[in-house]
Amino acid sequence: MTEIRTPRLVLRRWSDDDLVPLSEINADPEVMRWIGDGSVRDLEETAEDIERYEEEWDEEGFGLFAVELIGSGELIGLAGLSVAEFLPEPTHEIGIGWRLGRQFWGQGYASEAAHAVLEWALQDRGLDRVVAVTHLTDRASENVAAKLGMEPDRDLEHPDLGVPLRVHAIDLTEYQA
Repeated sequence: MTEIRTPRLVLRRWSDDDLVPLSEINADPEVMRWIGDGSVRDLEETAEDIERYEEEWDEEGFGLFAVELIGSGELIGLAGLSVAEFLPEPTHEIGIGWRLGRQFWGQGYASEAAHAVLEWALQDRGLDRVVAVTHLTDRASENVAAKLGMEPDRDLEHPDLGVPLRVHAIDLTEYQA
């Protein structure tokens, strides 16, 4: 069982108890406005998401973690790695991502979780390069990427959604733990 601990968070694989809290996060339009086409997700769609996250773990050896607070055990969102399949080129880039419930924004949790994931990706999983894909107007995620030491790599349009995106990147030679 893969688990990462930070001073305030536990990043772990998914359990059945995570479905309802994640579906509540996914039902918030403010949270979802920067995810995909911005649509909220219901309980059934969230269950399918979690199943897909676990399949990626099995297939790739990495995936999106459930993120919980150490003190309370409360699920606050997700953070982790996934194959950025929608990127037109180069193919099979590994992307880091995060999504937190709105009540957990502005407290440094996204940066803390993403930093732990990036360190794990580059040091433990042996990846040479990690990208983060953000909407051009999502300043909060742009800030998290910058805090990770990622540099803007290229701007592009999502091939299916037509929204402007920025790809940030960092490679092992640039990473400072």
